[in-house]
Amino acid sequence: MFRGIIFDFDGLIVDTETVWYEAFKEALFNSHSVELGLPGYANCIGTGNEVLYKHFREVVGNTVDCEQIENDALLIYTNKMQEPVLREGVKEYLEEAKSHNLIIGLASSSSKQWVTTYLEQLGIIQYFDVINTRDDVNKVKPHPELYVKTLKDCELLPTETIAFEDSLNGLTAAKKAGIRCVIVPNDVTSNLPFNNHDYHLNSMKQESLEEVMKKLGRIV
Repeated sequence: MFRGIIFDFDGLIVDTETVWYEAFKEALFNSHSVELGLPGYANCIGTGNEVLYKHFREVVGNTVDCEQIENDALLIYTNKMQEPVLREGVKEYLEEAKSHNLIIGLASSSSKQWVTTYLEQLGIIQYFDVINTRDDVNKVKPHPELYVKTLKDCELLPTETIAFEDSLNGLTAAKKAGIRCVIVPNDVTSNLPFNNHDYHLNSMKQESLEEVMKKLGRIV
């Protein structure tokens, strides 16, 4: 029987990823007249900034000022992301999980301040029993440390847990930790070649949490 679920944050709970892509694309074009292709960028989602910086150097050259591009992108992002909105079905999944007394964890490669600010703004922080971010570990996704720590803090075994992710790096981290993983892609990650995942949803509105758990071989 499943006893807990672990959520990613960016791109899964709130679709920050699409807005970030638009912001980085605009910032890179403004400074270097270079188009930021979606396939290359999508592979940088769900992990640390160093992966994105490496991609910038590949498409622009080693002289690129990655931190300046990030600062420019942040200004663009802030203007675009005035009113964050939960992705479809997220609130219902959280409420359903609580109604079944499931433990709810969060494992994100973003900073604690970034994640908790959004969770408080959206009014859902109280649903989470454990919140782990890059501030709590030495290595972020695709390394499994975030998931391993969250399992430990939640007192869960991998076999009694489901992870919900939207990126390849998140999927890799969850599977390396031995957790079943449900992919719920967003507009930026929907065309990525997801393999080795246990289930796929276009959105959490598509099926209830109980239906997903049953299809993964456990009865609530």
